[in-house]
Amino acid sequence: MQPFLTAAQMRSIESAAMESGRVRELALMECAGQAVADSILAQWPDVAGPESDGLRRPVMVLCGPGNNGGDGFVAARLLAAHGSRVEVFLLGQPDALPPSARRNCERWQGIGPLRPLAEAAGMAQATNDTVVVDALFGTGLSRPLSGVARDLFGRLAALRHRDNGPRLVAVDILSGLCSDSGRVLGDDTGPELPAADLTVTFEAARLGHVLSAGAGLSGRLVVAPIGLAPELAALAAGGGLAEAARPDPSALAKDPGAHKYDHGHALILSGGAGRSGAARLAARGALRIGAGLVTLGAPPDALPEIAAQITALMLRRINGRGDLVRMLADRRVNALCLGPGLGVGRARELVPAALAAGRALVLDADALTAFADAPQELFARLHPRCVLTPHGGEFARLFPDIAARLQAPALEGPAFSRADAVRAAAAEAGCVVLLKGRDTLIATPRGQVRVNAATGARAAPWLATAGAGDVLAGFLTGLLARGLEPLAAAETAAWLHLEAARDFGAGLVAEDIPEALPDVLRRF
Repeated sequence: MQPFLTAAQMRSIESAAMESGRVRELALMECAGQAVADSILAQWPDVAGPESDGLRRPVMVLCGPGNNGGDGFVAARLLAAHGSRVEVFLLGQPDALPPSARRNCERWQGIGPLRPLAEAAGMAQATNDTVVVDALFGTGLSRPLSGVARDLFGRLAALRHRDNGPRLVAVDILSGLCSDSGRVLGDDTGPELPAADLTVTFEAARLGHVLSAGAGLSGRLVVAPIGLAPELAALAAGGGLAEAARPDPSALAKDPGAHKYDHGHALILSGGAGRSGAARLAARGALRIGAGLVTLGAPPDALPEIAAQITALMLRRINGRGDLVRMLADRRVNALCLGPGLGVGRARELVPAALAAGRALVLDADALTAFADAPQELFARLHPRCVLTPHGGEFARLFPDIAARLQAPALEGPAFSRADAVRAAAAEAGCVVLLKGRDTLIATPRGQVRVNAATGARAAPWLATAGAGDVLAGFLTGLLARGLEPLAAAETAAWLHLEAARDFGAGLVAEDIPEALPDVLRRF
């Protein structure tokens, strides 16, 4: 399990560890500062060296008024012990620091000078030789940057746009970001935040590292243990933590003696002539991911073009509601997908019949848009075996109040996040909701959340191509046909979809995704 923590959850495990007497705050701070120093030395070995070495990369540590600043003092002291040229700047007064941070400030002052943060503006002359360590606020920030910190980060952002801008390390999370949502705190008049090259966080990643703006502003993410593993495990055991999507390989295994119908029969409904491509992509995805049979259901005018394009897929005339009801009389048809290329009018007719059958059901694209003017009519018919797969626009049409909260400025933290939004949507709809995007999020009505972030080492920008979402809907339908529960099917489909795209690489088109899947499955 790879959990994502909110700021409150991180505070709770720290408090639990200290209240039990198992660890002391000073020890946690020492471990955190050590992790920061080690990560900097690993990324830029030339920050260390003998004093006579004029090529050492200088380090500027910006310390804030809380315990994040204490982590910065520890990192500064440890880097100096390695021979680094370190300057330390403080926002506020040393006497106002919390006890553990003040103790580490005093230890730094026994080594080198402490300067006010306002003097760090001189870094305007810094080059890319300089490493700037942001230990100003971390996860504790609940308001926009202001005053000297705001001005300094505006200057840093401008420098980062130049080739000779300084390198930036964030301690825990970049100051100015909400650690629960990844949103920049403030209105549109605030300064642009500089992107970090490296973020060092502790025990587990924060949602803000992978959601919204945080995904692009966090740089390379290092998650360092600091001695809180027992408390983290206890918190995870209680449920409620967002987790990274990661499928169970055993769920994809097939019994060598099984019949094709043992692996399910998926039905994908298509639109009319000239509109069958999306459904064909979905059907190919369902077949590739292991559904025993996949049938395309299409109106009469689309049958010739579909028949000319398919081989392993089956084809059935489904013109209206009556045809669908007759098709579903075959109980072996155990999963359906409605939406890709279906057409809004056709969706309004067929979705109620599909829902009434009570089978596992994926509603995507046109099947969602068809109910944009009456989402409650759709929600009243949904059942727990349904999965909704909206992109951002479809989500806003189905859940306008939730989307409005997400689109409002994040004036204070913790800000409303995409994770909060998809959790609220699943509760309102009464079924699993998969919100597509660079940070794809999946939630159940019980509040479980899975995150499939195409960021950092898992980035796949070429996945932003027409038809990719149709293939994802097909993957999901095929897994439902194979018997996976909706949450497991959704996170498995999203994870495999991204891995297939990453495997193929640049130049990807939607048709390539199902064909890249076998190699992923063999490794998996």
